[in-house]
Amino acid sequence: MAHLFFAASIQRHVATPERDIDARTLGEAFETVFGEQPRLRGYIVDDQGALRKHLSVFIDGHPIRDRQHLSDALGDTSRIYVVQVLTGG
Repeated sequence: MAHLFFAASIQRHVATPERDIDARTLGEAFETVFGEQPRLRGYIVDDQGALRKHLSVFIDGHPIRDRQHLSDALGDTSRIYVVQVLTGG
């Protein structure tokens, strides 16, 4: 099973403890979590289902490639990190 981590900056808004998750893609993993934490959906994805610009997701240390459809593949031992991006001037 893949392991999913949400950064503390995200957990300030919605409690999302790290967890093992049975999913083949990032989108499937998020849908499982959103089913349990519906408030998290609006913080993570936009109304089209794409990853919001203020977030980055890394799978096994590499940034995801598909921010629109979240189709990046997960392996049985994948580590998924969801972090907030710092922006501004």
